[in-house]
Amino acid sequence: MKKQYVLLTLAILMAQFTFSQFTLDGEFRPRTEYRNGFGSLITDAADPGLATSTRARLNAGYQTEKYKFYLSLQDVMVWGENRQLRPDDENDTFAVFEAWAELNLGSGWSTKLGRQILSYDDQRILGGVDWTQQARNHDAALVKYSNGGFMLDFAFAFNQDFDNPTGFQSVGNAYNTTGFFSYKTMQMLYLKQKWESFAASLVLLNNGFQNFDGNDNADGLSSLQTLGTHLTYKKGSFGLAANAFIQTGERQGGLDVKGAYLLGLDLSYKASSTVGLGAGIEIISGNDGQTAGETSAFFPLYGTNHKFNGLMDYFYVGNHANSVGIFDIHASANFKLGENSDLLAKVWNFKGEQDLPSGENALGTEVDLVFTQKFKGYALKIGYSHLFPADGMYELKGVPEADAASTQNWAWAMLIIKPKLFTTAKAE
Repeated sequence: MKKQYVLLTLAILMAQFTFSQFTLDGEFRPRTEYRNGFGSLITDAADPGLATSTRARLNAGYQTEKYKFYLSLQDVMVWGENRQLRPDDENDTFAVFEAWAELNLGSGWSTKLGRQILSYDDQRILGGVDWTQQARNHDAALVKYSNGGFMLDFAFAFNQDFDNPTGFQSVGNAYNTTGFFSYKTMQMLYLKQKWESFAASLVLLNNGFQNFDGNDNADGLSSLQTLGTHLTYKKGSFGLAANAFIQTGERQGGLDVKGAYLLGLDLSYKASSTVGLGAGIEIISGNDGQTAGETSAFFPLYGTNHKFNGLMDYFYVGNHANSVGIFDIHASANFKLGENSDLLAKVWNFKGEQDLPSGENALGTEVDLVFTQKFKGYALKIGYSHLFPADGMYELKGVPEADAASTQNWAWAMLIIKPKLFTTAKAE
């Protein structure tokens, strides 16, 4: 009888796989970093930081004609932070990174429900922030439509937490998770149209942030609206990408946002089969500090900010909110060194969009180098960045020039392995 049950179970599983596809893969990504001024200026009295962190993921996907299911389990570990022989995960970083189902509704429509990545265009406003070991996800519902070169996505979310020890209550909806623009409500509309050499997209994003009164009781929402477009043009060896966004409404805590904007333009040119060149400019409005309770500073919210204003993360990576903004000019060159290797070199010059209290706005220059070597089954990336601060940077970061270290730099090496553990044939 047991044999019959086993055969029946195998038959059911084989029938399922006949009309579906199952994938199981993973990721192992250790990264060692030497930080001597990463994110902010280091003082001469401080010692540089050196550590290794690892991202480990196990991903499972299941797909049929009618729906898709995806589950991604993740842990982020810093070498040595768990005491040896400890029976539990001391840093409490194990998490469900993604867990969603996508239903095929027919005629180009579908809906995607659950914890997922919201990543669009060049990730300036909405991105996966994959550089960070933990990356970014959203708990949301997404309605999607696609027809040829046109696509429409509408996302919405209502977030809740379990800060009350007794758990979710039948009365009250206070959202106590704050910081880093964590929202209670979100609505997003994304439209995109592609043509032969040109593509244009439009993003409308509304975020509602929980406010609290003087007694820490929930007191309504601050709603911030972000509206903008991303344009791309590609013809032969020449490419162009542009961003234009505005923000209005209220930030967390009821801070009025007026006249906030982001403008960016990037040009690319493939000079030869082994050399690609790039140049660009980005202006992000800052706070002029003229009116109490108001700001004209733009913040790029949920974008992959690491890639846009220097890899040393001095701006908009958990910092620089409601500050003097940024005016950066950058130039880059990408050299293909071999069939599986390349070197990126990029130079940035930074100024504040608004002046600092002293009247200074020059912030400095950064040089970034990233070498990539691909092997069979894995890849190695090595980076080095050096910051040459100007007078304004010392003022911005609150570190007197006399106290700052003479060298501000950052170096890292990262191994990327993404094994394909198991895959069934895709259903016909």
